[in-house]
Amino acid sequence: MKHCDSALHVTGQSNYVDDVPNPAGMLHGAFFGSPVAHGLIKSVDTTKAAQIPGVVSVFTYEDIPGDGMIGGVVADEPLLAFQETSFHGQPIALIVAETVEAARDGAKACELEIEELPPITCPRKAFEKGQILQELRVFEKGSVGDAWKDCEYIISGSVDLGGQEHLYLETNRSRAIPKEDDQILIYSSTQSPSAVQKEVASVLGLPMHKIEIDVKRLGGGFGGKEDQATHWACHAALASQLLKRPVQVVLSRADDMRMTGKRHPYKQDYKIGLDAKGNILAYDVFHYQNSGAFMDLSNPVLERTCLHSTNAYAIPNVRISAVPCRTHLPSNTAFRGFGGPQGMFPIEVAIDAASKQMGLPAWKIQEINLAKKNYVFHYGQELEDDRLSRCWDEAARAFEFEETQNRVEAFNSENRFKKKGLAVMPVCFGISFTKTFFNQGSSLVHVYTDGSVSVATGGIEMGQGVSSNMIEICSRSLGIPVSQIKSNSTNTSRIANISPSAASATTDLNGNATIIACNKILDGMKQVAAEDLGCDSSVISIENAKVLKDGTDTGLSWNDLVSKTYMSRVPLMAHGFYTPPNIHFDGVKGYGRPFHYYTYGACVVEATVDCLRGVYKIDSARLTHDLGRGIIPSVDLGQVEGGLAQGIGWVTLEELKFSEDGRLLSNALSTYKCPDGDFLPDNMDVRFLENADNPGGPLGSKAVGEPPFMYGIAAFFAIRNAIHAFSPVNTSETVCPMTPEQTLKLLYPNFSFSEDIA
Repeated sequence: MKHCDSALHVTGQSNYVDDVPNPAGMLHGAFFGSPVAHGLIKSVDTTKAAQIPGVVSVFTYEDIPGDGMIGGVVADEPLLAFQETSFHGQPIALIVAETVEAARDGAKACELEIEELPPITCPRKAFEKGQILQELRVFEKGSVGDAWKDCEYIISGSVDLGGQEHLYLETNRSRAIPKEDDQILIYSSTQSPSAVQKEVASVLGLPMHKIEIDVKRLGGGFGGKEDQATHWACHAALASQLLKRPVQVVLSRADDMRMTGKRHPYKQDYKIGLDAKGNILAYDVFHYQNSGAFMDLSNPVLERTCLHSTNAYAIPNVRISAVPCRTHLPSNTAFRGFGGPQGMFPIEVAIDAASKQMGLPAWKIQEINLAKKNYVFHYGQELEDDRLSRCWDEAARAFEFEETQNRVEAFNSENRFKKKGLAVMPVCFGISFTKTFFNQGSSLVHVYTDGSVSVATGGIEMGQGVSSNMIEICSRSLGIPVSQIKSNSTNTSRIANISPSAASATTDLNGNATIIACNKILDGMKQVAAEDLGCDSSVISIENAKVLKDGTDTGLSWNDLVSKTYMSRVPLMAHGFYTPPNIHFDGVKGYGRPFHYYTYGACVVEATVDCLRGVYKIDSARLTHDLGRGIIPSVDLGQVEGGLAQGIGWVTLEELKFSEDGRLLSNALSTYKCPDGDFLPDNMDVRFLENADNPGGPLGSKAVGEPPFMYGIAAFFAIRNAIHAFSPVNTSETVCPMTPEQTLKLLYPNFSFSEDIA
């Protein structure tokens, strides 16, 4: 099987929120946003906006019939700002008009009197001023303070780790259609239909059963639509409910980049201690998270940062401190890896710095300290298998770490102005929502009397192939071809209390629920077949749409049995519910077993730097990945390669820049550069572990969405190692991403670019 939407995407037939014909009388929304990052609102005058031809109405905070505060973790964000503005572009008024153009003209006509206040954009400064969104969190194992005396090498430094724009192809959008009896139907580009349903109900002052959310597919999400898609659905629903007309809100690319949060940037301080053999004895790290203006998902993102701060390493003494800092930027939010990459990056920086001081390749320090079976992480969970070592060993053997290191060193000795670098990135990534209650999935399976099947789950299709996975799971469970199965849109009237499609858990949760639903249907069908064939139901099976008895074809087809089951008044539909066993986590103590299982892998990246121009090329990225037993190989490979590409982009080209007054400077695709096909390595060699079934995953699979992202981190260190071969790198402060500009600064540390060029 291939991705079920491939042909639709290629031919342009895939429908998104605003692709279906507009309902009669539909209006369009646009926003008047704050012109400053931080200010006190004195007055808002929308008189001129209301007079623009085509403008139907203008709404402000006072027009909200229910609760005007929203937020997935803490309801601390006003849907429309009313006293204070906390980031540049924060919506103050919603203008609704007959056309998009009229709505935007209305937004330009709004007038605002505001007292501008000094903004904070740096999380360190926010922490110094007491601007934090929750108290400091500390995770500890062993005694870091006592361990330093035993260390032969002690290295400390700081990290300035950048954020990342989600850059989904489909910008945020929503369409709200009023129905009878105050009911409302909302088509939303969201990863969290139930979160949208809950917030819209709260904003409108209605019960949730009057709000129906429908999602067919997203044009990309990457976490950016887990919480923040809710805002735009609430705006569309508010206007639709008050005007009793359909209303659509579609953000332009510029507005989406300006008004929505990104991957959290961090400032980080680390200290690492090793013995003479390279064993890490102690690690101390402090994470200052740039949370943005409101909580959004910063709390759980920071928690996962803490859980993954030691990545794949066994360290006896650990102290991890972390705090979410309130700045005057759009609220930063979920992004692929959900804080995990930000947790892993500084430990890799620390190991790299140690390798420079010890004169030892970083990958050898990584290998020495790789966690083994029965190791207990600082949050209490035990490593229950040796697959991490297996991934490393297979990668080291297949991709010849030692030989490659020698080849790179030989190249560097023979070339003056071109240098190569090598880096390895092991990954140990936990799969599950760390908020345990989110780990639940539902599936509704219908078998129709013609033998065709539909499946509806809480999983959101956003290009990652969850719809295809559900079809394949149904196919294998029921024993019928994929051509007879359709995956329905995700709808809160079919599936209630939907967990977000995030945390790499979507296929796990909804796939296992689908298997449960299919088995319920099969139990009834097998009983009908057994009665018809005069045997016990335990000997009945279905393969290739044929009914078998003890493995022998009975002559009864799937369609025949469906008809007999219906005529016997045995149900041909079932609801399946699944929650993974043996997970628990005390968020206050920071201890427990938060993950159902781990996904592992190891990636080796080679890069070449042009030391005259500061440009670089990623020559190769070769990796071994623990996928369990994959469901659809082509879909899984696409996820691994896509995650790797996005990770490489984060640490190389994708530089988010804000002015000191909080204005986004990298606000368009002309100023924000993401990797394209030419930038990515020509040699991308992805190998999956064989004979590696995962008992907890549907059909033996493992989650695949997020873990490959972290492999991209190796590109940063491969480039920096190449730079180090030309000019020794000062590791006291590490700045990421490694843009060509940053590369030049490291190649020529004594050159003052601003002064010498002038």
